[in-house]
Amino acid sequence: MANSLPEPTAEEITGHMVACGHSVMLIDKIVAGTYEHSLAPGGNLQEEINDCVDRNVKHLQLQQSKQWYIDDEVSRSGHDSKESHDAGITAGEEYIAANPV
Repeated sequence: MANSLPEPTAEEITGHMVACGHSVMLIDKIVAGTYEHSLAPGGNLQEEINDCVDRNVKHLQLQQSKQWYIDDEVSRSGHDSKESHDAGITAGEEYIAANPV
């Protein structure tokens, strides 16, 4: 049985792209060591931080696999841009590789 979900509206696509941008911002903060939850006394264990990064990398990869993402030609800037999403995936994967548990 084929997936017959309707194509998302322009507003929904914008929401998805903003959510992708949030994933990139979170990855960037963790990589930079400025994510407040990992800096708190008794903060997250490295395994928890890696899991968080991995979830956000997978979120970006999942969105990139969607046809609406592939077809989207709207120019976006900052963390909402497709280039930023690519960079976030790379940074997240590199972070996890550099911080094994």
